[in-house]
Amino acid sequence: MSPSQSLPLVLASKSGSRRAMLGAAGIAFESVPADLDERALEAGLAGAAPADVALALAEAKALAVSRACPGRLVLGSDSLVEVEGRRFDKPATRADAVAHLRFFSGRTMNLHSAAALARDGAVLWRHAAVARLQVIALSDAFIESYLDHEWPAVSGCVGVFRIEGRGVQLFQSIEGDHFTVLGMPLLAVLGALRGLGELAG
Repeated sequence: MSPSQSLPLVLASKSGSRRAMLGAAGIAFESVPADLDERALEAGLAGAAPADVALALAEAKALAVSRACPGRLVLGSDSLVEVEGRRFDKPATRADAVAHLRFFSGRTMNLHSAAALARDGAVLWRHAAVARLQVIALSDAFIESYLDHEWPAVSGCVGVFRIEGRGVQLFQSIEGDHFTVLGMPLLAVLGALRGLGELAG
């Protein structure tokens, strides 16, 4: 099947950032969020490296949705933040967000983003990338002012930031791919789609 004849890619996520990346890249897709207990999956991966956890979650999402969408190519993606050996999930409350930002202050944030492609319950491709973000020293006054503007929008963001918004103010420097920081290694995904004949190149 040629790329022009392929059915749209299925994105196993409701993430606005991932939808925006695919849309801006000109990729036809539909969003079918995976119904998974991510925290339970993470609990079963205790002790695993952050990149492996992100990959496992991306694969689980892609597989779950691929079983419900026979014949369709499904993209699963996940990202997580690790700072000094401690993994962080999305903040459940503003108080959680404050606590996370206080911990991040002056430290290096490792943001792991992973993606997987699956069809009919089989993983066809997987990839993980990491970006390293140096957080500035954050005063309590800054944190409160920042959250006054960004909460609750950042409640769905690991790392409590949107790099395309005020979140850029949190960082002194960033090492890594821009798309990885946004939450998905898009260039690698596009390469995989080309390799599978789903995207012209």
